[in-house]
Amino acid sequence: MATRTDRATYREVLAQPAFRTLFLTRTLGIAADTLRMVALSTLVFASTGSPLLAAVTFGIGFVPQAIGAVGFGALADRYPARALVVGGFLVEAAAAGVIAFGHPPVAATLALVGGVALFTPVATGAGNRLIAEVLEGDAYVLGRSLATVASSAAQLLGLAAGAAAVAVLSPQGALYVTAACHLVAAAWSWHGLRPATAAPGGPAPVGPAPVGPAPVGSGGARATSWAGARALLGDRRVRVLMLAQWLPPAVGTGGEALLIPYAEVRHFPTGSGGLLLACSPIGMMIGDIVVARLVAPPVRERLVLPLVALLGVPLLVFAIEPPLPLAAALLLLTGGGYAASLGLQRRFLDAVPEDRRGQAFGLLSAGLMTFQGLGPALFGLITQTTTVALAISIAGATAVLLAIALRRPLHSV
Repeated sequence: MATRTDRATYREVLAQPAFRTLFLTRTLGIAADTLRMVALSTLVFASTGSPLLAAVTFGIGFVPQAIGAVGFGALADRYPARALVVGGFLVEAAAAGVIAFGHPPVAATLALVGGVALFTPVATGAGNRLIAEVLEGDAYVLGRSLATVASSAAQLLGLAAGAAAVAVLSPQGALYVTAACHLVAAAWSWHGLRPATAAPGGPAPVGPAPVGPAPVGSGGARATSWAGARALLGDRRVRVLMLAQWLPPAVGTGGEALLIPYAEVRHFPTGSGGLLLACSPIGMMIGDIVVARLVAPPVRERLVLPLVALLGVPLLVFAIEPPLPLAAALLLLTGGGYAASLGLQRRFLDAVPEDRRGQAFGLLSAGLMTFQGLGPALFGLITQTTTVALAISIAGATAVLLAIALRRPLHSV
């Protein structure tokens, strides 16, 4: 259990070899995933001319993660973390290489990327379980903060590098770069993580890194995964803390997904939509650093609901169709609201049974991805009956209402 309550530092967190390896390799992996999405979307649009298929390709790696978390999530607690993390990177590398070299049809490409995404929660959950083993209390919260900052930075880098790589190397060349990045991350993880890292429910490994599953629960992996997911979601404390981390980002992402159409209907200069999209991740990085590093742990937990509200309040101003500079400033503020999750990290870690940490982290990550995929669809539908600017402000109002609605459930857990 996480029992440490004193303030930690980023230097202390990065001094942990296992965390440092996971932090750096995951950052490289996220940048590579973003590059892959850009390259695949470009490739599919060039071959089909369909904006819908290009959009589906961009997001095909998100929604299947929920299925994988429920159906295979228990594997994150049955195998050593190093084997799962390395295996996840190798599977990603293989998929990118097959698509670049084999030129499969669009349907096969989408099926391959979606199939790989089924196992993403297993590798992610195993890595997060390992982080929880080496970091305690506030150090764990700072570690998650660093991971969030790195994720935002890696996505921005991947988007920027993706456009350049596609232009210079072609989409296939960009996919080869993606495969190479995942191979580097796999090798780095293999050498940087201890081979003796065992799953909590299994026996301590002896000799080389074990490759067989540690017996957790009864029955096969799928039955154990379903049982574990039901147990986790059946626990009111865990369920509330998961929903509090899923719903606000989904609403925020739903509003931000409309920024490119907003820039178009407002006749902003070319490229303004991309500028607006970059503002929220920048605000997220700043907010995470400030809240994690400068705010004491008890205060951080009391700021959860105000920060959820901050995610939505700036979006309300879009009802009056703000000009470009004001819209950018508002989105920087909105990004700061995502730091609300930092006040929930330690509570979530304490609420989860230690022998199901891997599955819990995988389920948390997969649910976050799934809801962030559904949010844009929901608020995109709203634009069918109202203006884009008003739909963005409705997303802001929804975030404020969530802050109010979560007050009693969070207070009771």
